[in-house]
Amino acid sequence: MNIITDKIVFGGNSISKIDGKTVFIPYTLPGEKLEVTITEEKRDYDIAKIDKILEASKYRVQPACPYYQKCGGCNMMHIEPAYQRELRKQILSDIFMQNGIDVEGKIKAVYGPDFNYRARFQLNDGGLSQKASNNIIPVEKCLCAEKPVNDWLESSTAGRRPKGRIHLFGSSFMTASDENQLVICSEESQKKTGIVTKGGVKNKKLKLKENHYFSGSVISEENTATVKIAGKELTFDVRGFFQSNLFVFEKVVKLICDTLGQGENVLDMYAGCGSISTFLSDKFKNVVLVEHNRDALVFAEKNMAGKKHTSFGLSGAAWVKNCSASSPSFDACVVDPPRSGMEKEVCDYLCKSGIPQIRSLSCDPATHARDCAKLIKAGYSLEELYLLDFYPNTSHIESLAVFVK
Repeated sequence: MNIITDKIVFGGNSISKIDGKTVFIPYTLPGEKLEVTITEEKRDYDIAKIDKILEASKYRVQPACPYYQKCGGCNMMHIEPAYQRELRKQILSDIFMQNGIDVEGKIKAVYGPDFNYRARFQLNDGGLSQKASNNIIPVEKCLCAEKPVNDWLESSTAGRRPKGRIHLFGSSFMTASDENQLVICSEESQKKTGIVTKGGVKNKKLKLKENHYFSGSVISEENTATVKIAGKELTFDVRGFFQSNLFVFEKVVKLICDTLGQGENVLDMYAGCGSISTFLSDKFKNVVLVEHNRDALVFAEKNMAGKKHTSFGLSGAAWVKNCSASSPSFDACVVDPPRSGMEKEVCDYLCKSGIPQIRSLSCDPATHARDCAKLIKAGYSLEELYLLDFYPNTSHIESLAVFVK
């Protein structure tokens, strides 16, 4: 059957209608005429595949990656890069509109290189997982990867790589020499040697002086990476979360700090290893970090050394319940929750707090729009909204909202 695609929606698929029923078609663009076949029938929608492109979009390009449509990573590489960003902005705008927030034509994009941008990878049995399958693709090169990662992929065959899950972090931002800009952590080999324990690796303890709100953890030097972002060194465990695209992250932290100005106290909610707090400490006299992952907070202590701060090894909800009343009056807050968005208690606290400046980051546009709608209803003004284009060639969307009151 023949169709003409409508807009692209969250997830990266274009939609159309067949006999009044919505159809999602992967690897397409808006306005294309296609011959398709239905591959999955659901109650409220169907999924189709392209049999033939009858009239292609002028923005369609030939994907440069030999693993495209096989690997479970990229799903927009068939689209010209600048137009990809416009589509991601439109998706973000549509989701905010669904939550009653009109940002049409007002979203700005923060972006970096379209290729060779990604520093953090997870491999399974030496390769990448195939899309919608348990099969492993033995990749020899990834067009998204930074050079240190690709150098390793090209110099090691998949069969000779460590089995199980491998964490890779390799970047030109690393402070090590050019020959050591890659950290490889094999979970399987560490289990065999007995290195990994529940609390981390018993190797080197950090003494926590003024922060008594969480138990100490430990640092494993072999799993640790240090990068230099905007003149500051940040240290973290490659097995935990850290931004994959440092080209964009450097721009984002500068943007946050530039829009906040200066003040006495700032709250960093969901602070991780202190990757944003480290920069906030230049603008504010005191930083309060809240992060439930206590291992991450040990790295935050290292990254915040010499800066006035207090760390709470608690969930956001627990901090609101037990600590917020005794905390100082905040001039600003940066909130960067997981994909599920702010905990209800955190969002309610911010809505009632009266904190004059809030910078809300998110890796999920649906939960971000939901939380932003609550802040607006509470009297906050959404001054600016940014698409943070951390993952070119994919439909993944991260965003930054600038709120004032």
